[in-house]
Amino acid sequence: MDVKLIRNGRVITGVDDYEADILIRDGRIHTIGKSIDVSDDVEVHDATNLMVLPGGVDVHTHLEWDFGFAKTADNFESGTKSAAFGGTTTLVDFCNQGDTSPLAALEGWHGRASKACIDVAAHMILNNVDTEVLNQMRSLIHDEGVSTFKLFTAYPGVFMVDDASLFRAMRVARDNNGMVCIHAENGPVIEVLIQEAVEAGHTGPKYHEVTRPSILEGEAVQRVITLAEFAEAPIYIVHLSAAESLKAVAGARDRGIPVYAETCPHYLFLTKEEYERPGFEPAKYIMTPPLRDRCHQDALWRGLKTDDLQVISTDHCPFCFHEQPLGMIYSKQQGIDGFNKVPNGAPGVETRLPLVFDGGVLGKDMSLNRFVQLTSTIPAKLFGLFPRKGTIAVGSDADIVLFDPNESWTIKADNQHGQVDYTLYEGREVTGRVKKVFLRGSMVVDGEEWHGAAGMGQYVRRGEAGRV
Repeated sequence: MDVKLIRNGRVITGVDDYEADILIRDGRIHTIGKSIDVSDDVEVHDATNLMVLPGGVDVHTHLEWDFGFAKTADNFESGTKSAAFGGTTTLVDFCNQGDTSPLAALEGWHGRASKACIDVAAHMILNNVDTEVLNQMRSLIHDEGVSTFKLFTAYPGVFMVDDASLFRAMRVARDNNGMVCIHAENGPVIEVLIQEAVEAGHTGPKYHEVTRPSILEGEAVQRVITLAEFAEAPIYIVHLSAAESLKAVAGARDRGIPVYAETCPHYLFLTKEEYERPGFEPAKYIMTPPLRDRCHQDALWRGLKTDDLQVISTDHCPFCFHEQPLGMIYSKQQGIDGFNKVPNGAPGVETRLPLVFDGGVLGKDMSLNRFVQLTSTIPAKLFGLFPRKGTIAVGSDADIVLFDPNESWTIKADNQHGQVDYTLYEGREVTGRVKKVFLRGSMVVDGEEWHGAAGMGQYVRRGEAGRV
């Protein structure tokens, strides 16, 4: 029997804040109380002056993705190790249907995910919604524990589906306790803007932002909300970046429509000023949607406060900046001659918790409970993982983070643990640092020491989604 005790910690959940000991037995939380007595052979971890948080739940990552022309730099081993050092113990990663069936795609995803160091679950990206795919959606929800499906209104000819496909998928998800997640931008109009920019010789990386204006995100969000309202289905807007989008979400929620949305740390802490960096440096910040100006950032913080935004995830889609050491297919250098050829995406899975604590709790008077809700509890509830994940409670998995709220440190690429050669936040000083991380009771991180291993993560079958 594996027994551990975390002693003298300040336990923070989505609703609680108290001092207690936590007894872990066989990977689950067994007892929470004061001055728990244990025998001398029990492993004890002193959490004096530390916060005890539920392990982070990141519901938006792209690990070991092969786009054909580009591949993400982090595989499941490196990406989940990096996540663990950042205090995240569960990822919901995107499996791409591609040119096969969803069930076949999931089988391939399981093969790759078998090397995960933390627990993982899957969303399914649908790029071809026909009768067979709609039938497989039902099988994925009921038999495979995949209860969320991502569809795109962007990237024509690659990922984009039409409104009829969106509507059909929404209704199937509704009838089977699933949820559709949507990348909402007006893809066809954006393609026109990209073509015009390239023809005019505007090929530098800053034109990524110019050709993806916020109004086209807002238009697409409003459109998919209208479809969801008619379908009477819950939807989830991924990586929301624009004030126009947030206005549409807030209005829908005020009318009682089950619309949920996430934003990401890069939209909260960075602005489009990064695209004014010299040379090719702005390519580091090419993600979709792009960074916006400060008025959008201010709106996002308000949305987090008013619960019009429910989740902070990372959209960890990492490509290296340099060609080496992994090779050109993993690098943004593919777009050195044109912004439209730069792989879209950026790293972030390791810095989410300290950034949100420093910038939100310390910088914006966010409550500790809200901090935990946004990074762990609400994503676990929305995506069918709660109460196994997302909280500290008797019977829940002992996914626990010991967090020092007072330690200041500087984010550098050199102190990250993935395979990406840069960080969006190089040189940024933050206060708040992950000290120890437990995955189902096993300590995987102890300061800078790694005690985890490839393959120790488990696949988590999820329950119904889109209902809090």
